[in-house]
Amino acid sequence: MRKRNFRNLVFVPLFVGVILSNAQTKDSVRAPLADSLSVKPKAPEIKYPQIQFKGLFQSRYTLGMTKDVDVNGLHHSDHSGTDNGFLIKYMRAQAQVQISKRTEVVVLANLADFKNDPKGGVLENAYIKYTLNPKIAVTVGQFRPWFGIEETYPIDIIRSLDWSNQYSQFGKLGWTSFQIGVSVGGQVKLGKLPLQYAVSVVNGNGKNQINDNDNGKQYSTRLVLGLSPKYNLNLGLNGGVGEVFSKKVYAVGVDVTGNVKLNSLLSLDIQLEAKQATNHVLYNSLAENVRTSNPDDYLVRGIYFLPNLRYEVNYHNLNAIDLSVRYEYLDSNFRLNSNPRQTITPMIALEFLKNYGARIQLGLQMDRYKKQMENTNQYNSNLFIVQVQGRF
Repeated sequence: MRKRNFRNLVFVPLFVGVILSNAQTKDSVRAPLADSLSVKPKAPEIKYPQIQFKGLFQSRYTLGMTKDVDVNGLHHSDHSGTDNGFLIKYMRAQAQVQISKRTEVVVLANLADFKNDPKGGVLENAYIKYTLNPKIAVTVGQFRPWFGIEETYPIDIIRSLDWSNQYSQFGKLGWTSFQIGVSVGGQVKLGKLPLQYAVSVVNGNGKNQINDNDNGKQYSTRLVLGLSPKYNLNLGLNGGVGEVFSKKVYAVGVDVTGNVKLNSLLSLDIQLEAKQATNHVLYNSLAENVRTSNPDDYLVRGIYFLPNLRYEVNYHNLNAIDLSVRYEYLDSNFRLNSNPRQTITPMIALEFLKNYGARIQLGLQMDRYKKQMENTNQYNSNLFIVQVQGRF
């Protein structure tokens, strides 16, 4: 009975969206007169399929600035490890095919994943989307379920050097990143305020999996309320419940975004997000004689704050300059064995083509742990990063 109640709570926003959708009428638009006889012009015939190709190249040079810590943050007491190097982070190719007025198929692959074991990698997006109207759209396949700020935009336009630690952690837990399942979302009106919603059901065991690894599913909901169009101020609420290997799990989150136009050239973008969830990956990695019987004894909690100051230069080839400093706090087991990780990432980015088409980023990732542990990733470090990207 409790499981059914949880699922009902998750799908409440979907029914609200449908009701609001039916309650609203479409605005009629009067077509212009073709000539003095008021003959309506014949609309050009749209032929399908319509195919659009996109891509992203992103590469970086990393330099470890802490003794005996490699570029991946792993400490080496034997003084081994690589503390600098070049790497290709993304070489993405995307095909977006509009096969009818309301139906599209999207495929996104990261060819850079071939440098590692491609199993579980390479293919990222692979879904079909049917849009009934702006209020109701259904997505089926492998996609990024909405559960926070970072799920709503791609890696090439983030205001920092990389995804937050929190995003990566919740991706491993099945709430974010690329998952296989179904989602319903859209935008409606809550009074005079715009409300975006998304309701998702996913396997929760990551991308490119042959099958789900258990009979449980993860159900999540995201609501985004537009509070102020002037400052682009939005409030996001996230909630999810599910079952992993016959154990109940949950996740919750809240986030705020805004953008203040300081003058015609200068703007300040702000992101603030906090999340908490059952760390079932940690729970299931422990032996039964070591762990407790309750997965909710193993909880992950995180918060990050990211202000970004953007100056529109528009001087010759230089389009804009971004300055940001992201602060993160993440504790993967704060209830039983707390060892929080704090990360500060200052960054400067030079944009040479509009819409992040060509970009150079320089930054420093500074990690600090409450307790340092030798020969693990839980060790203080500083990593200097130079990153270049081109999107097309």
